[in-house]
Amino acid sequence: MATVPFSSDPEQDPRVRAVFDDIRATRKTDFINNMWRALAFDPALLERTWGEVKALMATPTALDPLTKEMIYIAVSVANSCGYCVHSHTAAAKAKGMTAEQHAELLAIVSLAAKTNHLATGLQVPVDEVFDLGRGA
Repeated sequence: MATVPFSSDPEQDPRVRAVFDDIRATRKTDFINNMWRALAFDPALLERTWGEVKALMATPTALDPLTKEMIYIAVSVANSCGYCVHSHTAAAKAKGMTAEQHAELLAIVSLAAKTNHLATGLQVPVDEVFDLGRGA
């Protein structure tokens, strides 16, 4: 259950309507997902968050769209965000992620979690050649 009530008609607020219209236009769909509907309780937060998502995820950048979605999946797994794991896995599949790529991604996420925990538990010192702060 959401921690904020969903408005029965969030688009009564012109700021919310403008963001939802931009989401529809950018994504070429009429679907507004629950994340955006939940954020509609605070139009300023909705505007800021959509602006960041649009700039990084829906605008051409140095990373291709599938890579961006796969990174988002990895971070969502690490942060235990089931909603984002589901939504970005669907987006990655829509952008061409294969079952093999998905399996490899999850294997890498699992391996990174394991080695991160081992390095943290052992408090392994950073090798001088990896310490970019030393002017290497």
